[in-house]
Amino acid sequence: MTAQLNLPLIDQAHRASLVTPFSEIVRYLQDLLSRRLTAVIAGVKDGKTIARWAAGETADMRGPEKELRLRTAFQIAYMLLQSSDSPQTVKAWFMGLNPQLGDTSPAEAIREDRLQDALAAARAFVAGG
Repeated sequence: MTAQLNLPLIDQAHRASLVTPFSEIVRYLQDLLSRRLTAVIAGVKDGKTIARWAAGETADMRGPEKELRLRTAFQIAYMLLQSSDSPQTVKAWFMGLNPQLGDTSPAEAIREDRLQDALAAARAFVAGG
C-alpha cells in the first residue's frame, strides 16, 4: 500500500511560496538552513548577497532563476516543517545525499535547476517513501 500525500499541505506550501515576499523567504531560509547553504541553493558565491536580500535590499540583480530556486527551497522547507519534521531534520534533508536525486543533495539539485526532482523527493519524504 502506498502512502498518501497530504494534498492540502502541498497546496499550502505552494501558495506560501508564491505570496510570501522575497526578503521574507530569504530570511526564513537563512534562519532555518544557514546563510551559506542558502547561498549554495541560490547559486551565489557570497553569503553577503543572501544577507542583503534578507534585509530587503534588492540593488543586486537576483535574476528570475535565483528567485525561483529560493522560492522552491522555501516551498519544500515549509512542507517538511509542516509535516512535523524538526528544523534539524529539514536542514539535514537539504544537505544529505538523496537516492531519489542520484545521490546528490537536494540543495545541489535545486542549484542545478532540478526543481521538479527536488519537489518530488520532498513529497516522497513527506509521504514516508
